[in-house]
Amino acid sequence: MADGLLLQERHRAALERLFAEHLPEVEVWAYGSRVTGRAHEGSDLDLALRAPGGAEIEPVRLGAFRRALEASTIPILVQPHDWARLPERFRREIERRHTVLRRRPETRESADGRS
Repeated sequence: MADGLLLQERHRAALERLFAEHLPEVEVWAYGSRVTGRAHEGSDLDLALRAPGGAEIEPVRLGAFRRALEASTIPILVQPHDWARLPERFRREIERRHTVLRRRPETRESADGRS
């Protein structure tokens, strides 16, 4: 919990596996009580899913990710939200207080300077 996020490392690892399988291109920001310090072990985990270029995540992919979360062994409620579909006012609130849970993976082109 070095970044201040109230989330056990094994649950973080399980989330990372789900992201890699279902939404490998997204950057993920955690926000809400698990970031602000007002959480307890049973608090939900609020996530903003940020696709490259601010694009919307296809509903079928987001739905598959949500179903995978429900089927997982993660014992807390995880609330993923597509950043592109959030109201601007809500985005500003998240921008003020969030923790980057997962950075956007580098593409082959950007890794070798050809982005």
